[in-house]
Amino acid sequence: MNSYIPKHVAIMMDGNGRWGKARGLTRSEGHFAGAQTMQKIIDASMELDIKILTLYAFSSENWTRPKEEVNYLMKLPVKFFNKKLPEFMKRNIKILISGNISALPRPTKKAVSKAVEETKNNDGIIVNFAFNYGGRDDILQAIRKIIENVQNKRIELNNVNEELVQHFLYTKGLPDPELIIRTGGEKRVSNFLLWQSSKSEFYFSDFYFPDFNKELLSEAIIEFQKRTSNL
Repeated sequence: MNSYIPKHVAIMMDGNGRWGKARGLTRSEGHFAGAQTMQKIIDASMELDIKILTLYAFSSENWTRPKEEVNYLMKLPVKFFNKKLPEFMKRNIKILISGNISALPRPTKKAVSKAVEETKNNDGIIVNFAFNYGGRDDILQAIRKIIENVQNKRIELNNVNEELVQHFLYTKGLPDPELIIRTGGEKRVSNFLLWQSSKSEFYFSDFYFPDFNKELLSEAIIEFQKRTSNL
């Protein structure tokens, strides 16, 4: 078995709400617990020498959830970044956001934009939050931008290729994830990184995300290493 650590790991942080309900708590309390685990997984990724960590924090489909839950999910990044940003600066962590942030409430948009701006010169681990992200939306917005550029004669139609499409995706500048982990027991891609995951290895964990930890992340990487040992 090889000892290669995937450069880019993406995690679908599923099961927060169910974790809360299973303990007699609210779904929002489950999301709070998930935010606490999120920090631990960032720490674990740094210890394991993962270079890029993408976290599926809020799907574009999540707007259909109960209003109270959505409102809490919009406030969570404000609290998270207000508390963690000084630490991210100290530890040289670079924050990126993939998704349609223009549709976010103003305080949420301000918090995530500030995190991106203040950490832009950091050159340690990249933590990319997929927030208000949907894979189909990602591809569609890239197509719209390409069409606009072709119509304005900034791009020749014959030059439209995979590399050009990637340039217009929300994940511009990031390599595709080598390993995608989904917690919570479900085995679906749920509109996550549809273009970017064409060659990714998938790993499904039955643990709800608040119970996910460094040991379980390591198990996923070991499984990845087993699968790719002959590549």
